[in-house]
Amino acid sequence: MLNILQWSSLLYFCVPLTYCIYEGLLHGTVCDNDKWQVTKGVEEMEWLKLLIVVWMTCVFTPFSALAAVVGLDALVKEALQSNPELVAARERWQQSGYKVEQVGSYDDPVLSFSLSSYPYDTLKRDVYSMTGDELRLAQKFPFPGKLDTKAEMAEQEAVWFRQVYLDNRLELVRRIKDAWYRYYARHKAVAVTERNIALLDDMVRLTEVRYATGEGLQQDVLKAQLRRSSLTDRLIGLRQQVKTLQAELNNLAGGDAQRRIAPPDQLPELAFEPTLAELEQQARQQRPLIHAYHELIERSRGQQRLAKLDDYPDLTMWAAWRFRDGALADGGTDFVSAGVSFNLPVQRDRRRAALADAEAGERMVRSQYDHFLRQQTFNLYEAYNRLEESRQQVALYSEGIIPQATQNVNAALSAYRVGKVELISLLDALRSLYDYQLAYYQAQSEAWRAVARLDAEAGRQEFDQGGQVNQQNEPMKEDNR
Repeated sequence: MLNILQWSSLLYFCVPLTYCIYEGLLHGTVCDNDKWQVTKGVEEMEWLKLLIVVWMTCVFTPFSALAAVVGLDALVKEALQSNPELVAARERWQQSGYKVEQVGSYDDPVLSFSLSSYPYDTLKRDVYSMTGDELRLAQKFPFPGKLDTKAEMAEQEAVWFRQVYLDNRLELVRRIKDAWYRYYARHKAVAVTERNIALLDDMVRLTEVRYATGEGLQQDVLKAQLRRSSLTDRLIGLRQQVKTLQAELNNLAGGDAQRRIAPPDQLPELAFEPTLAELEQQARQQRPLIHAYHELIERSRGQQRLAKLDDYPDLTMWAAWRFRDGALADGGTDFVSAGVSFNLPVQRDRRRAALADAEAGERMVRSQYDHFLRQQTFNLYEAYNRLEESRQQVALYSEGIIPQATQNVNAALSAYRVGKVELISLLDALRSLYDYQLAYYQAQSEAWRAVARLDAEAGRQEFDQGGQVNQQNEPMKEDNR
């Protein structure tokens, strides 16, 4: 189904053009609507064909090819709402919240009806005084503390899944940012490569002129053509990488894989002030998965308490009413009875095994938690060092290497024009400038990718590409316990 935006686009592009063609068909007038111009002198059948082509193009052109998602924030917002993996994590959290009431409630009472003490030969109820119809109601009461412990464990499990969901949000935002900055670098690589191919076209023409006038060698022409072909081959690969990254972004956002995404023209100046020590402190305080592990450890302790409580019996209380026949010799007075029953916890080996299982579970969770903390510290350290390295590289390329390489190319080109240097020197200068430009955009991308990693590892708020806090609305209730 087409949404309002798509229908608006259809009307915006097709209606003015159709009107122009209609006017030309009836009156042979000139229509000038923005970029579209239709002139006089076209036969009526040609107008009709053009009208059909226009409408077919407008109707059947995929809107994914017309509409572009502009900006990182739009992709993040869409992903937080539509990413299937994140939606599944949110539903799992919601599902776990419904278990608290289930495990913390008493079992339903049991109502039973029986025909008691009937003589098998006559099945009459007015012969023996013990004959009657009995209605019994029974209710099981677990040993005090069992239901509360189960409910507490279910709450802790729900909190675990909630914190896992929040951590998945951070990781999803990081993955989108990571792909976005790689998408930016590849787009810049395409643009730089296209510019270099255009320069090589000029060089090919220059070498051909020099060869035609006897000032150059045919080998120079072939070298320039070979270099251009090599860059064309690289451009093909870069364009395919752009398409792959576009599909990756759409996949993370839960959108159409072929939808076009407009990359940023430039990345803003990077401003990231926290020190490594501050990031480590923020991670211990804010990372959702740390709080999740705390809840999982408490749940393991609750499992141990429940295993110990299982040593104590559960109690079942019941009451019964027996309806007797009024024709009996004693007048058939009804009987009332009541009683209690409880299980005998004699299977000690099974209960000791359950306790050992719970204790081993806590040790396992603590080991996993320790591994997570160590890995988190390493990830912070690695990303922070990568950020510092990329920052220095960006400054070095932009302020030193690229200006120097540009001057070197200009000098080599001027010298080649007057025959003072060979073509190979000019090609080497161009290659160096090309490589440095690619390295510059790659360093920019790496710096922002490192920031995205640091934000996710430290549990920081989601930031937009300019470093400003981008508060995302929580799609569900604050607590679902």
